[in-house]
Amino acid sequence: MSGPATIGWTEASEARSARWRSESGAPPPRRVVLVDDTLSADAAFRLASEGTGMLWRGDFQNARLLLQALARRIDKPRKTKRARADAPMPSPVDVFNLYRQAQSQRARTLAMLLIEFDGAHHIGLRRAPDVVQACSAVFGAGDASQGNYVAPLRELQGLIGAHEWRKKGVAIASLGGERIYPHYGVFAPVRGDYMELLAQAPLPPALSAGGVAFDIGTGTGVLAALLVRRGVSRVVATDTDPRALACARENLARLVPGGQVELVQADLFPGGIAPLVICNPPWVPARPSSPIEHAVYDPDSRMLRGFLDGLKAHLAPGGEGWLILSDLAEHLGLRSRADLMGWIDAAGLQPLHRLDVKPIHPKAEDPGDPLHAARSAEITSLWRLVVKPTP
Repeated sequence: MSGPATIGWTEASEARSARWRSESGAPPPRRVVLVDDTLSADAAFRLASEGTGMLWRGDFQNARLLLQALARRIDKPRKTKRARADAPMPSPVDVFNLYRQAQSQRARTLAMLLIEFDGAHHIGLRRAPDVVQACSAVFGAGDASQGNYVAPLRELQGLIGAHEWRKKGVAIASLGGERIYPHYGVFAPVRGDYMELLAQAPLPPALSAGGVAFDIGTGTGVLAALLVRRGVSRVVATDTDPRALACARENLARLVPGGQVELVQADLFPGGIAPLVICNPPWVPARPSSPIEHAVYDPDSRMLRGFLDGLKAHLAPGGEGWLILSDLAEHLGLRSRADLMGWIDAAGLQPLHRLDVKPIHPKAEDPGDPLHAARSAEITSLWRLVVKPTP
């Protein structure tokens, strides 16, 4: 079994190495050079484009400015050959794949600017911020005896941003303005459209007898909390990610102090049956390029199809399964409505009713976004599914 990844470089004519850390799962660069404030943005862009890691030895704030300069060079519109008048328009799938390729290349290039930390999460650079709390929240408490490690500056900025989100939280209108505090790597509930659908849908009559509800893939715990606020006496919420479970536990301890929510680490369903089973799976059936993207991308619709295929066996008589799903994948050409309806039917289910809402988010209003056509047409739905009657 191989040990933790390391990264190596030469400094003062000596070979040096440190542990490598990347929350995106990126491998360490094969070649690393030392750089400082004398490095120009154009030279940095050439090195990063070649896949050369640049270990920063200058002023920390200048490193931030250099990263911004790299991003501007990457995002600068490129001149392209004018398409022939009779050339076919690219399909939505082609547009999406080109968008993902560009995203991936952008991330790889920006990840070439590196920062060294000691084992206790301190940065030994001029004007470096105190990032101990932000790093400890993700990596655990540091210890100088563990030795130094190196990580991309871009990922450090993500840790800091996530730490700020965790401190200030996200106000949830459906919870009366109370806040959810997302942890790093756990999808923040910044879009309230699907929560409004959950707040509006009529609860199944079978729940009136004090039945339990299942929340599949709970994430921050926001939907479980909303169910309790709607009068559900007990919720069993599942997730596979330990970070999500820790996040949900923290939020639910504050929002649902009566302990009505039980958290279970499980792939999809807990044991038993329930009159209400809800699931808000990732909406886009594509391969994530990093572990953090699993909340958005669901390869081959694995979670969606797993929920549908297993729902019938976990529904109590007269129960309903609530599937919260955007049709963005349909507009991108990645999944058809016929596919979805076929999976529902093959699982022995049928729609009882559907609630729709038009999402409101900035990218839907941005014509410059590569996926604007799909985003502007997107509808989010809550499908109320029931078991098909036996012929």
